[in-house]
Amino acid sequence: MVKIIFKFKLQIMRKKTLLTALVLTTVILFAGCKSEEPKQSNPQVIPVQTTSQAAVPLAGVARFAIIAGAEVTNTGATNISGDMGLSPGTSVGGFPPGILNGTLQINTNLATQGKLDLTTAYNNAAARTCTDIVTLSGNIGGLTLTPGLYMSTSSLAVSSGDLTFDAQGNSEAVFIIQIASSLTTTSGRKVFLKGGALASNIYWQVGSSATFGTTSVFKGTIMAMQSITFNTGATLEGRALARTGKVTLAANTIVIGD
Repeated sequence: MVKIIFKFKLQIMRKKTLLTALVLTTVILFAGCKSEEPKQSNPQVIPVQTTSQAAVPLAGVARFAIIAGAEVTNTGATNISGDMGLSPGTSVGGFPPGILNGTLQINTNLATQGKLDLTTAYNNAAARTCTDIVTLSGNIGGLTLTPGLYMSTSSLAVSSGDLTFDAQGNSEAVFIIQIASSLTTTSGRKVFLKGGALASNIYWQVGSSATFGTTSVFKGTIMAMQSITFNTGATLEGRALARTGKVTLAANTIVIGD
C-alpha cells in the first residue's frame, strides 16, 4: 500500500513539473513575438472631421523626391527613387556612395520651376481653413488621425509612440498638417497607414525645419520652409521639399511612393 501511494504522489509531481514547464515555455514564446502594430501611448482622442480637404496641387515639384534651396549632402548608402533638385544652390555631395534612381536637376528649368511650384503648394497648404479644424500640440505619437485639416501653433513631435493615419476606407482621403514651427521624430518611431490611406495624400507644411530620428519611418510630402535632416537609417515614403535651406542625408531610403 505504501508503494502504491508513493507511486501516485510521484506521478502527480511529474505532472506538475511538466505543466510548469509548458506554462514557462508558452510565456517565453509570447514574450519573444514582435508586432508591427503601432505603439499607442497617447490618451488624446482626435475628433472625426466632416470637412473633406482637396489634394495640395504640387504641379512641377511632384516629380522630385528631394528638392532644396541651399545644398544637398549625403553620407552612406542612401537610395533615392525620384528626381533630386537644387535651386538656387549649387552643391550636391555624397552621390556616390548615395544612389539616385532619377535625374539630378541643379539650377535647371525643371529645378527652378519646381521651387516656384513648391512655394505655391506650401502657401496653399498654409492657407487652408475649415470650421472643424483640429488643433494638435506637442507629442502626437500614439495618435490616430482621420482625414482632414490639422493645425499646430508651435512644434510637433512623433515620440513615445507611433502615429497612424486612418483613411477609413477612402483611398482618396487627404490629410493636411499645418505646423507653425518644427517637426521632429525620435529614433525608431514609425508612421502607419490604415484604412486605405496613401502617403501621397498626406501633406506636412512645416514653418521652420524637419528632423527625422535614427531608423524612423515616415510618410507624406514634407514641405519645410527651411531645412530637412534625416539621421542614419531613417526612411521616407513621400517627398522631402526644403524651400530655403538644405537637405541632409545619412544612409536613408526615400521613395515617392503612391
